[in-house]
Amino acid sequence: QVQLVESGGGLVQPGGSLRLSCAASGTIFSINVMGWYRQAPEKHRELVATITSGGSTNYADSVKGRFTISRDNAKKTVYLQMNSLKPEDTAVYYCKANLWAPEGYGMDYWGKGTLVTVSS
Repeated sequence: QVQLVESGGGLVQPGGSLRLSCAASGTIFSINVMGWYRQAPEKHRELVATITSGGSTNYADSVKGRFTISRDNAKKTVYLQMNSLKPEDTAVYYCKANLWAPEGYGMDYWGKGTLVTVSS
């Protein structure tokens, strides 16, 4: 059973930094794209950043220059370094992985989310 578990969320002041982690576990043959999404109260879930197995990255315009996504393929873990945080970054952050597991190839798995609150 594949699981994604996020960690690192919390309360931070505007201008501060946080680092999120998401570790995949279970029987996994390979992981394609990993990414971070977020959902603020009463808003739709939106893409924050993605990274391929080869290291190619993609960012939402709202976080470019402030957030950095990275991954450790050996640890099956993806990270999101968030700097210069703003109140509008407040949301539940979700990890997503597209991977190959016994259940099938190219399947999407989601973590349960970690709350990031940016407030003074």
